[in-house]
Amino acid sequence: MAFVEPVTLEARGVRLVPLGFEHEAGLQAAASDGELWKLRITSVPEPHETRDYIETALQTGNRLAFAVTDAGTGEVLGSSSFHDIVPAIKRVEIGYTWYAARCQRTHINTTCKLLMLTHAFETLGCHVVGWRTDNFNFASQKAIERLGARKDGVIRGHALRRDGTIRDTVMYSLRAGEWPEVKAQLLYLLDKPRTPNNA
Repeated sequence: MAFVEPVTLEARGVRLVPLGFEHEAGLQAAASDGELWKLRITSVPEPHETRDYIETALQTGNRLAFAVTDAGTGEVLGSSSFHDIVPAIKRVEIGYTWYAARCQRTHINTTCKLLMLTHAFETLGCHVVGWRTDNFNFASQKAIERLGARKDGVIRGHALRRDGTIRDTVMYSLRAGEWPEVKAQLLYLLDKPRTPNNA
């Protein structure tokens, strides 16, 4: 049995299902909401690249990609993945995360992180969960830090961006002992009254 098996996760109207080719049109529509592929610091596929994006996700041996969907309608809202999975030390990373523009700054990302972190720590028994992001993706860095993750450092000259420039990568992690407090904070954020200013 593999350390990370395909699984469906659901809470608060959000369902994460294993990514497949049946999600191609939905991913295209989600990415088109905001033309997200134009952001040089993300890995969102252009519409004509969506099938290749899915194929790459499925063929990467240490990655489990999800389609983020509306649990009621099945509409695809974005995608996220467990990746760089290391069974020997019970470590996974969460990344390749993006959402349609209309879903950003809503409960969707917080719910997805709650689902994925709960699965990682409480089902898989992970010792640590990591994140990595572009050094210029300040919104992503703030979102990761709001979760309670610790900044581990920066790997300089680490990866290519879609425009061919070389990025530095900011690394974060959360250990199992820190999870109970982070979980309590995520639940608090999801349960507090939401307004347009604190969404």
